[in-house]
Amino acid sequence: MGRLFGTDGVRGVAGRDLTAQLAMDLSVASAEVLERMGAFAAAAAGGRRPVAVVGRDPRASGEFLEAAVVAGLASSGVDVLTLGVVPTPAVAYLTADLGAELGVMLSASHNPAPDNGIKLFTLGGIKLPDAVEDQIELSLGGVSGRQAGRAGDPVLPGGGFGRVRDASGDIERYLAHLLSTLPGSGSGDALPLAGLRVVVDCAHGAASELAPRLLRRAGADVIAIGAEPDGLNINEGCGSTCLSVLAAAVTEHRADAGIAHDGDADRCLAVDADGQLIDGDQILAVLALALRDAGQLAGDTVVTTVMANLGFRKAMRAAGIDVVETLVGDRYVLEAMREGKFVLGGEQSGHVILLDHATTGDGMLTGLQLLSVMARRRQPLRALAAVMARYPQVLINVPGVDKSLAASSAELTAAVTAAEAELGTSGRVLVRPSGTEHAIRVMVEALDAGQAHRVAERLAGAVRELA
Repeated sequence: MGRLFGTDGVRGVAGRDLTAQLAMDLSVASAEVLERMGAFAAAAAGGRRPVAVVGRDPRASGEFLEAAVVAGLASSGVDVLTLGVVPTPAVAYLTADLGAELGVMLSASHNPAPDNGIKLFTLGGIKLPDAVEDQIELSLGGVSGRQAGRAGDPVLPGGGFGRVRDASGDIERYLAHLLSTLPGSGSGDALPLAGLRVVVDCAHGAASELAPRLLRRAGADVIAIGAEPDGLNINEGCGSTCLSVLAAAVTEHRADAGIAHDGDADRCLAVDADGQLIDGDQILAVLALALRDAGQLAGDTVVTTVMANLGFRKAMRAAGIDVVETLVGDRYVLEAMREGKFVLGGEQSGHVILLDHATTGDGMLTGLQLLSVMARRRQPLRALAAVMARYPQVLINVPGVDKSLAASSAELTAAVTAAEAELGTSGRVLVRPSGTEHAIRVMVEALDAGQAHRVAERLAGAVRELA
């Protein structure tokens, strides 16, 4: 069996890979490990039980998985605050804001409805480090064995069983926090987004009720789509993985912009008034320039991944902004930001981290900030995004190849060198092993889309010859 935790928590098909028993055992193991590591020490010193904040997206399976997680935590002596259906970044924020020792989010993000997942946050709303996840996974076997063999009277935890309370009202704290990040938000009845008409696609997910409410409070005229979750339709033909519906709605309603979230609203993509895509790289570029102009871009540096478009790199270089690259995955972006004390980072997929305001990617915060730049500068989104030219980018996955050969094959290295020489400074090549599949990924960027396709196919052929 491989590692249980992936790049973003535990994920799988609900009821098959991710069962109620696993969810409960994982909660018990998490509580045990965090207590051993001292994460509950402050609670014990204060004479109280540790506290966990639990939220979920609207998938049908989230209901029984939430019950299992709550049962596991309360049986371990942890008080539980249930938030109901909320975005992942709301759980992260409220874990910190409410002083909770643990945060749990039940969501499979942009995956289809049959999937679900468990994401864990520790003190301050920070995702668990790999080392802590490894310890939880090691403890899981012992927990499962005890659960299977337990008989007789229940074992009462030292501080007593945890108590469970509905804390859905605390969502207002999260919304108030997001609004407070807007310039001029403290000036009485100011409506920073007044005059903007916005379509927001909530992916029938966790932001279905909150995202439209937030934008309306900021003064925008809001048309909400993908905002009728039934537990089965999350991410289905809508949201950040299917932008055509949003693009059509923006043009139909003559809106100034469209904002798209995924199932748990930790992503934000956009479309302009003409329905044209504004991806995560372009959003990051717009926000980087806005923060720099306001003197708030720490180190005049932005953090992104190796997949960022070449046009983004060139735009940042022209603006005098340094770019720090990481592996693919928002957790690696966050690690680099924290290490370098940088405040802005993100991915092409729409995970944008504004570290002055959030500890994780927050789609609602990102959309709010992007629209705020439009309103303050009185410029259409298309004009703002024109700060970077998006180079044609071709990605080919080659399955069934030994991933170690990507770095060790002399033939492949020669093919990559030849491709780089052909593209010169007007293109880029990246050949890397996949972090989630048994495959090697080939990415090529070039000014000409046809050339990008030709070079990518040639390199993919060189990779296939390694099999």
